[in-house]
Amino acid sequence: MDKQTYNIKRIRNIGIIAHIDAGKTTISERILYYTGRSHRIGEVHDGEAIMDWMPEEKERGITITSAVTTCYWHNHEIHLIDTPGHVDFTIEVERSLRVLDGAIGVFCAVGGVEPQSEHVWHQADRYKVPKIVFINKMDRIGANFLGTVDQIIDKLGANPLILQLPLGVEHDFKGVIDLIQMKAIVWHDETLGATYDVIEIPETYQKQAEKYREKLLEKLAETDERVMELYLDERPIDENMIKQAIREATLKLQLVPVLCGAALKNRGIQPLLDAVVNYLPSPADILPVKGDNAYTGKTETRPPEEKAPFCALAFKIMMEQGRKLVLVRVYSGKARVGDIVYNPRQRAKERIARIFRLHADKKERLEEVKAGDIVALAGLKGVTTGDTLCDEAHPIVLEPISFYRPVISVAVEPKTREDAEKAIFGLQKLAEEDPALQIKNDEDTGQTVISGMGELHLDIIIHRLQREFHARVNIGRPQVVYRETITKTAEVEKVFEKELGTTFHFGHVKLKIRPLKRGEGTKIRRSLSEADIPPVFWPVIEEALQNVLQQGIIAGYPLTDIEVELCGGSAHEHATELGYRIAASQALKEACQLAGPILLEPVMKLEVVLPEEYMGEVIGDINSRKGKVESIDKRGKVTVITATVLLSKMFGYSTDLRSMTQGRGSFTMQFLRFDRLD
Repeated sequence: MDKQTYNIKRIRNIGIIAHIDAGKTTISERILYYTGRSHRIGEVHDGEAIMDWMPEEKERGITITSAVTTCYWHNHEIHLIDTPGHVDFTIEVERSLRVLDGAIGVFCAVGGVEPQSEHVWHQADRYKVPKIVFINKMDRIGANFLGTVDQIIDKLGANPLILQLPLGVEHDFKGVIDLIQMKAIVWHDETLGATYDVIEIPETYQKQAEKYREKLLEKLAETDERVMELYLDERPIDENMIKQAIREATLKLQLVPVLCGAALKNRGIQPLLDAVVNYLPSPADILPVKGDNAYTGKTETRPPEEKAPFCALAFKIMMEQGRKLVLVRVYSGKARVGDIVYNPRQRAKERIARIFRLHADKKERLEEVKAGDIVALAGLKGVTTGDTLCDEAHPIVLEPISFYRPVISVAVEPKTREDAEKAIFGLQKLAEEDPALQIKNDEDTGQTVISGMGELHLDIIIHRLQREFHARVNIGRPQVVYRETITKTAEVEKVFEKELGTTFHFGHVKLKIRPLKRGEGTKIRRSLSEADIPPVFWPVIEEALQNVLQQGIIAGYPLTDIEVELCGGSAHEHATELGYRIAASQALKEACQLAGPILLEPVMKLEVVLPEEYMGEVIGDINSRKGKVESIDKRGKVTVITATVLLSKMFGYSTDLRSMTQGRGSFTMQFLRFDRLD
């Protein structure tokens, strides 16, 4: 598509999601090269990947932050987000999936469906994002295409539709067999995979290809009546009808098309781009976005049309040399440089100073942004992640992005007063970028405590604080972030009556609290009438309750798995917001004390991949850490141990595992739940 031409049906907003080291960034680099967006292929292992532009990403060879770019393929504009695979940066995946229309799930043909693959897949399911699958690393020893497809069925509960078979495997992998064209595709190494031949399927693969072509048509017949009619009559089904049926089934989340290749060997990327264009949705294929009217609270929709009122969601903040860039997905309408947009959360107007189309850390200026676009806006001072930007005459609040609560913290101590000023400024900027980073000043010790999603997450934050803001700091030992909850129900009624200054304040609140199941979070509900407490005071009371839930009552940790029911109270001629705020706060604190409060600690899911000969020692070590081994599986030539462990027992595990397995073992660990502290 020409860059000046706008056609929302030819836009694709897609993300690449997968477990760490499945090859997401390697695929992204090939996509940029073959679409002409870049003129060289950047390799992750050389620290030259265009999409991994941060210094920390280049040094460590991993993706830390979601990188956005735009490229063009067969007259379509593709907005591509390369997401991190490490569980510590799962918030980057979460907020990307919130604004994407489709996703490419990448799986390693050797490792199969790994823990973080499951996690990001279910994140995409939650947002009802249509997906296609690319099984990568078909050239690796131990590659198993059909075994990985079986894992996609068993572990993800997906319904895969095989569109390609590998032509050869491991070091003999030459290309793919296209089951729609019934042709083989073989890439040219001398052109770095930019050119390829479409040939007849070799005789040795003919029977397998015919078998899986038949399975493809059978599955399509189940979802498409036209295909079923032709299939039952044994009449030929043309290629366009097959592609249309695949597209419709993909958009309805009935089927997941499966392709394969070897990105590092430059094989399989062009058919993947064709699949993105052919099978993943445009913004016009997505249902109109829903939100609440900022004034009336009633649900409204915004169609993906240029003429509709402007509506966009800020899904990420980037700080660039002290300047703030707000990444937005535009759902409806259009806006130009200099336009005023409205932020209903803050009830504030903001002026768009500049609009940029991003290419990793490079920027291209635009004068206008329209429905379906993903761009960066400059000049928006008060906007934070999850805010809605809209037309003030048509105010709407979209569903915010859900964030994960931190599970680990470290104390940060600046070395000098000058370092202290730099550290405070730097941490504030980093927290604005990263919603998973929380900063708290400990009044007792005078320390600044930062909390995040894991040791790697906090390590990156500290490195960025030192590199970008030149703050020299000492770091304390990592500490677990606990939660608090209750074990029984309680009911409390509280009346606050007091004269403060020259004003008499009154508040009367009645609360019931009860424990919820693990993982249900916090809920506040009302069962009172307007005759009990005037509705004007309800928001103030709920805000006071939220503050208590965040502060906890045992050791200052947030409360979770608790339902608070505002069930009564009374009105009074001297009733004030302050009176109800204090009454609600006191009532909830007292109720929690009566309800058997306890501490909860984070429990993690651990998966260790190692050669079989080290299995005994590793299992013994897990048991010594009070871990519980859930399963032991063979995966090709390696053994996979899955266990649940307490985060507090796992500090320094990477070093211990390396020494136990002579550097041949690896592990992933992700948050599972909070459970009772023994």
